[in-house]
Amino acid sequence: MPEVWFYHLLGQPLERTLPALLERALQRDWRVVVQVAEEARVHALDDLLWNYAPDAFLPHGCARDGDAEGQLIWLTAGEDDPIEAHLRICAAGVGAGAAARSGRGYERVILIFDGADDEALSAARAEWKALKGEGFTLSYWQQTDSGGWEKKA
Repeated sequence: MPEVWFYHLLGQPLERTLPALLERALQRDWRVVVQVAEEARVHALDDLLWNYAPDAFLPHGCARDGDAEGQLIWLTAGEDDPIEAHLRICAAGVGAGAAARSGRGYERVILIFDGADDEALSAARAEWKALKGEGFTLSYWQQTDSGGWEKKA
């Protein structure tokens, strides 16, 4: 059963926070799948990860690249995991429950949700309650004013 971590965005969007989370995962030698709800968002994140900082690069791929073999980060709008990831990040309209329950052997599943979006906030609360009831180990992280993370639960 993977750990499930909830990341509550306050003030900075996914595009500003995701690269740092991916960098930390790669430092742990983890392969990562990032799942979002829409293919257009996959393409936007694909473009972002190529040039989010002048001196940084995050090796990644997505279905339009056609080759998952050897990728460390895979971007998708589906439930696929062609890289046998250690970490699955669910964001931008995708819940964490299905990934946590999938039995795929993830070390961790992260749900990133926008605190300014009432629907996303309600969905995250409902997932927390459901996963807690199922016995998952949960952690809740809230974004600080400086863009870092503070563990709240």
